[in-house]
Amino acid sequence: MQSVIEATYHVRGDAQSIADRARAIAVEQSVEMPLDAIDDAYVNAEIVGRVLDLRDLGNGTFAVRIALAAATIGNDAGQLINMLFGNTSIHDDVILHDVELADELVRGFGGPRHGLEALRQRVGARRRALTCSALKPQGLPAEKLAALALRFAQGGIDYIKDDHGLADQAYSPFAARAEAITAALRRHGAATRYVPSLSGDLDTMRTQIAVAKAAEIDTVMVAPMIAGLANVHRLMREHPGMAFLAHPSLAGSRMAPPLLFGKLFRMLGADAVVYPNYGGRFGYSPETCRAIARTALADWHDLKPSVPVPAGGMTLDRVREMLDFYGADIMLLIGGSLLAARGKLVAETAAFVDAVKAYPYG
Repeated sequence: MQSVIEATYHVRGDAQSIADRARAIAVEQSVEMPLDAIDDAYVNAEIVGRVLDLRDLGNGTFAVRIALAAATIGNDAGQLINMLFGNTSIHDDVILHDVELADELVRGFGGPRHGLEALRQRVGARRRALTCSALKPQGLPAEKLAALALRFAQGGIDYIKDDHGLADQAYSPFAARAEAITAALRRHGAATRYVPSLSGDLDTMRTQIAVAKAAEIDTVMVAPMIAGLANVHRLMREHPGMAFLAHPSLAGSRMAPPLLFGKLFRMLGADAVVYPNYGGRFGYSPETCRAIARTALADWHDLKPSVPVPAGGMTLDRVREMLDFYGADIMLLIGGSLLAARGKLVAETAAFVDAVKAYPYG
C-alpha cells in the first residue's frame, strides 16, 4: 500500500445516510466517477478513496475520515487542495476539518525558512511579542504612505505592512512605494521593517520581489488564496532569504482555520500567518483562535513555527488581554485603531509598543 493522506471532514447529515455520504466524498475526492466503470486493478486498489472512520459528533454532524492516495498530489500545493477539497467544497454541508500528511510530503514542501526567532532577530526583539501595523487607506500616494510609515517607526513599531488592498495601482505603484518607504525608514535609522504586499501574476510577483530586494527589504506579504497556493509555494522556495507573511484574504472557505493557517500555509513556507482575532471585525471564536496559534507553533514534522498574527479590528486596550491569551510567541497587529489617532499616531504607536514590551512575560 502506498502512502496516503488522511482527510477528516465534518459533514451534516443523519445516521441513516452518513455512510453513503462518506463513500460519495471518498469517490468524489479521488476518481470522481462511478466505481463500476473502473476496471483497472491499480486504480481500484491504490487510487480510489477509502472511508476509514465515521464518528457521530452530535447535533447532526459527523466526522468522516477518508484515506486519499498521496501519489495524486505530485508535490503540487494547488493539487493538494484540489484532492483534499476541490469538488466537495461546492457542497455546503461539508467542512474540511483536518488532514494528516505523510512526513515525506510535508518535508517536501519545506515549511518556513525563517519563522518566529528570525523575525524577532531582524528587529532586535528578544523573548517578547512582536508588534505590527498596516498602511491605510487605499488611494494615498507613495509619499503619504511613507510619511505614515515614518510615524509608525518613530513610535517604535517592529513591522509595518501594506494593507492587503495596496497593489500596483497608479496612485501608488509598488516600486515607488517600496523606494519611498524604505528611504524614510533608513533616514530614521530604526530597526522597523517594511513589509510590502505582493500582487499580480507569478512573473509580476517575481519582479516585485526583485524590487524589494533592491530596496533591502527582507520581508514581504502575500495572500496565498488570491495568488494561488502553487505560485506562493514557488516564490517561497525561490527566495530563501525573504520572509513571507501570509494574508487571509479569500480564506473564508469551508476549511477549518487551524488546518488552513496553522498547517497548510505553514507547510508551504509562511513565516507568519495573519488571521482574524476573536472579538474584532470577524466571527472567529476564542477557541478557534487559540487552535490556530497552537497549530502554527506546534512541533510538526520538524518544521519551523509560523508566527501567529491575530488581527482585524484590534485596539490598544486589548493588548494585555491578547498577551494573557496568546503569550509571547505572537505578533500583534493593530492597524485602523492606531491610524484613528491621526495627529497622535506616534504617541499611540509608542503606547502600543510600550505595552507589549512592559508585559511580564515570565
